[in-house]
Amino acid sequence: MLRAAADVFAGRGYEGTRVSDIADAAGVSNGALYAYFTSKAELLVGALRAHGRRQLADLVAAEPARSIPDLLLETGRSLRGRPEADAFLVIEALVAARRDEDVAGPMRDYVRERAGWLAALVGEAQSRGELDPALPRRAVAHLCLSLAVGAALVSPDVHDVDDDEWTDVLVRLVAAFTPAHTGEQMGTDA
Repeated sequence: MLRAAADVFAGRGYEGTRVSDIADAAGVSNGALYAYFTSKAELLVGALRAHGRRQLADLVAAEPARSIPDLLLETGRSLRGRPEADAFLVIEALVAARRDEDVAGPMRDYVRERAGWLAALVGEAQSRGELDPALPRRAVAHLCLSLAVGAALVSPDVHDVDDDEWTDVLVRLVAAFTPAHTGEQMGTDA
């Protein structure tokens, strides 16, 4: 049901989707959907939780020993490509949250969870000496979320940039987060 909901919401948008559209796509009755979800808003956030883009989380789980700066670079490089359908699900949920209070509350919780996870990841990297301990964790998490959302909106078919140029910017950005770079920037030993 959640896969069908993710596909329908991503394709038609929140406002253009009826619960019956999702039920049809899932091959179930409206009543079956309402047995698990009390509203269209709950279905949207449930689909997002189950099928939202989680590339960085998947990379961390697959390679727990890999440095966070390396994982950020790899994830950042992938943002330049054409977004997957699930990336549009996040966009639809964010737009719906601006217009519908029933979606706004659960989306605030969802974004808070994702930002909290990212901030904790930054904290772990800081404790291992991979990232500057003075970086505000929540701000780094917000930047990562903003880049992901922005990349889904400004996809290559809207505006494209060369792979080498994009990688150069990312390398410089991530390097600015590292303790060695910060020390050099400030003229101190790191």
